[in-house]
Amino acid sequence: MAVNSDLPVALHCVPVPDFGGVARHISDLAEVGLPGYRLVVLCPPGELSVRLKELGAEVRQADFGPAAGFSTSRATLNTVIDELKPAIVHSHLAYADVVAAATVNLRKVNKILRRGTHIPRVFTTEHGIAGEDAVYHGTSWRSRVMELVHRVRLWGTDGLLAVSQSTADQMKGKWGARGVAVVYNGLDTARVASAVESCRVQPAPGALRVLSLSRLAPEKGLDVLVEAFAAVRQEIPGATLEIAGSGQLKEDLQKQVAELGLLGSVSFPGFVDPIEAMGRSDLLVQLSVWENCSYTLLDAKAAGLALVATAVGGNPEILDGKELVPSLNQMNRQVAARTVAQRMVQTTGAQKDFEWTSISRMAEGIVSSYNKGREL
Repeated sequence: MAVNSDLPVALHCVPVPDFGGVARHISDLAEVGLPGYRLVVLCPPGELSVRLKELGAEVRQADFGPAAGFSTSRATLNTVIDELKPAIVHSHLAYADVVAAATVNLRKVNKILRRGTHIPRVFTTEHGIAGEDAVYHGTSWRSRVMELVHRVRLWGTDGLLAVSQSTADQMKGKWGARGVAVVYNGLDTARVASAVESCRVQPAPGALRVLSLSRLAPEKGLDVLVEAFAAVRQEIPGATLEIAGSGQLKEDLQKQVAELGLLGSVSFPGFVDPIEAMGRSDLLVQLSVWENCSYTLLDAKAAGLALVATAVGGNPEILDGKELVPSLNQMNRQVAARTVAQRMVQTTGAQKDFEWTSISRMAEGIVSSYNKGREL
């Protein structure tokens, strides 16, 4: 990919090396580019940096993120800012948000003492904020501390973006954020649909192949899914359930499966290729306590799978009412399992002509926020 050094630099800072939702967001941007800007990504070495290099994107692979520590991350960002003189420093995820705000605002102080210090504008995209603090912070005291940290760092941030309207509402309610631009995660629906179709495995007559793609963690509602699946098996004896992913609850879930007599119909394959998994499935179930703008739901919707998901966070902005069940927190476990089971049996495949924000439109939305901030 040719580098246009005449364009202003937008430096996107990602503090984690793994290829999750944020990494997909960034790699999608790298594929289409940011109109009018030269995109450079700062991240630690790992899956994301490998993927970006494969795409021919500009990457500054360096000590940055929780593994490097705050002081080292700040020093790294300072060095990259001195080198690139970016017009924009755009952070993703809380650690990078705090490092970016602290780094740039200390540079503003230094500029008072000496001339020549480059000061970029700071933007942030919020990918993961929940209505219930315990989802990400665990304890009430940590939630209060992080709320204060976010409120303070927003004072030194020039532009705020969110991946769903629900996320923007949470930013306003929890942190007092104002003027948040909603830019949904982009999706090439035709490409996803084609990829899933290319590895489609036809089901046996009368079968129902259920798929879960998530961490095996408490906030994902997988114990309710297993209980609901047991009820589904009573109506559809040939039904199967694939619980893909890894996490702390694997042994507990396997024990639950055994106690319910489901050993022959439930599998735990660990990490899988999500496209291939969707190709061998009919129904995807996601019972999270909270989601912001789930790529899993977007992909499944584009692929034409039947869907059942909790009506939390940004899910209602993606799915229609027939694909949603109430939050698990609004029901006791027995009622929740029965409700989910009924919906699993009744639901049908999604429409093939699913329309969603394209990756190019996502990039344009980000640039629009940059340009709007420049006008203020």
